[in-house]
Amino acid sequence: MKNHVLRPLWVALGVVGLVLLLRQFMVPDDFGVHGRNFTYGFHRLSNIEEWRAVPVKYRGKAECGQCHEDEASAAGTSLHRNIQCENCHGPALAHPDSPAALPINRSRELCLRCHARLPYPTSLRGTLKGIDPITHYPEALCSECHNPHKPEVEVS
Repeated sequence: MKNHVLRPLWVALGVVGLVLLLRQFMVPDDFGVHGRNFTYGFHRLSNIEEWRAVPVKYRGKAECGQCHEDEASAAGTSLHRNIQCENCHGPALAHPDSPAALPINRSRELCLRCHARLPYPTSLRGTLKGIDPITHYPEALCSECHNPHKPEVEVS
């Protein structure tokens, strides 16, 4: 073969060999040894301990209901019963020790994350009520007319 064919071939083989050599040094020994699972073997066993060291940011609906019984019971019987409080109110890691750390988000954009009507028929939102944010009172906050804890009841 001619040199103009062999040189690029040797360069490509060298790059592949270098990548394989670097992989031996860069990939941890416990990578992929935890068995086949949803990650297709791309899992580090030591990663489990690393994730346990990450502080939990969300407390859950049961924790919120200990102090906010009225809101929890209203939300528990409403159309929003399957939604965690922190989906709208944010992570409650520092709450109740620091109430200012959990501000109430009354923005229209928060409601529209779920309630903006999607223009295609295969939307996975099912029977979730959607609005057209351009024509449905675009200057108003949703909470001016709707109670987020009991959305089927309109605010008077």
